[in-house]
Amino acid sequence: MQTNSWIPLFPDQASSFAWQVDALYFYLIAISVAFMIPIVAAIFFFVVKYREREKYATPEEMHGSIVLETVWSIIPFVISMTIFLGGAIVYFTQYRMPDNAMQVYVVGKQWMWKIQHETGQREINELHVPVNTKVKLTMTTEDVLHDFSIPAFRTKADVVPGRYTYLWFEATKPGKYHLYCAEYCGLNHSGMIGSVIVMDQPDFEAWLQGNATGTTPVEQGRDLFENKLGCASCHQGGATQRGAKLEGIYGKEVRFVGGGSTIVDDEYLRNSILNPGSQVVEGYQPIMPTFKGQVTEEQLVSLVAYIKSLSGVTGNTAAQPAAPAANTSAGTGSNTAANSNK
Repeated sequence: MQTNSWIPLFPDQASSFAWQVDALYFYLIAISVAFMIPIVAAIFFFVVKYREREKYATPEEMHGSIVLETVWSIIPFVISMTIFLGGAIVYFTQYRMPDNAMQVYVVGKQWMWKIQHETGQREINELHVPVNTKVKLTMTTEDVLHDFSIPAFRTKADVVPGRYTYLWFEATKPGKYHLYCAEYCGLNHSGMIGSVIVMDQPDFEAWLQGNATGTTPVEQGRDLFENKLGCASCHQGGATQRGAKLEGIYGKEVRFVGGGSTIVDDEYLRNSILNPGSQVVEGYQPIMPTFKGQVTEEQLVSLVAYIKSLSGVTGNTAAQPAAPAANTSAGTGSNTAANSNK
């Protein structure tokens, strides 16, 4: 297993789309150099050729050139369009979440990364993943804005308070790679570093077995839902049901009292727990209390994972946003279909 103990000018290309990012980057450098050299040379040439030789001299009259003007319009247009298309392809590749990716939950905090696998294993400032496997990160933060950055994978995304952002990668080389917070987040920002450890599949399976906790995010969410927060008293079937039934709701459209609708996704579920009165689902009363300040970000992640599991969802789905900062929050109602807490 290779280990990067220093920061090279160009880190290893260690993800499936790293070469695309580098190709676009070097293309931009080549264009810059190609323009810079003749422009600088022309400046010196004109300084010498057209220097002042006599006071108040009348310069030679210049006439326009259709050919020249056409060339310097077409060439920049072609170059601009290739940059746009290259950037669009790279962005689409990086921020369109793949189906059936391994799910990992990330919570940023001054000044550490708290990570939990869908099988329950927890890590601090380290992330173990198998090689040649798509991994999707669902990220949020307990305090200020952070940024999850892995230079060797050529990817990064802001981790924003009060919402979920997403990142994915497929590591192609076993090794240990730098993990940084790339957004200034306070006094010890420079110390908010960690490692992504990419392992061969057998080694990763052995690591999972050696770090088994027995408590997955779904199981933690079920305990909160049924016992600690009492959500089941309103959201499970029976004579006492007052809130929306949550089985099968993820990925479905819900309509609100007073108009409007949204698709139930992670952001909607989160907001339903914290701001239950903001958008009330048709057919229900705004009776759900807010749980803001009563549950941590890690508990919210577990609750959302459990509610998703009621619809048979354990990883990424089409209902997830495609971009790293896409905000699909819909507020919710206590009686929003999304309310996972009573």
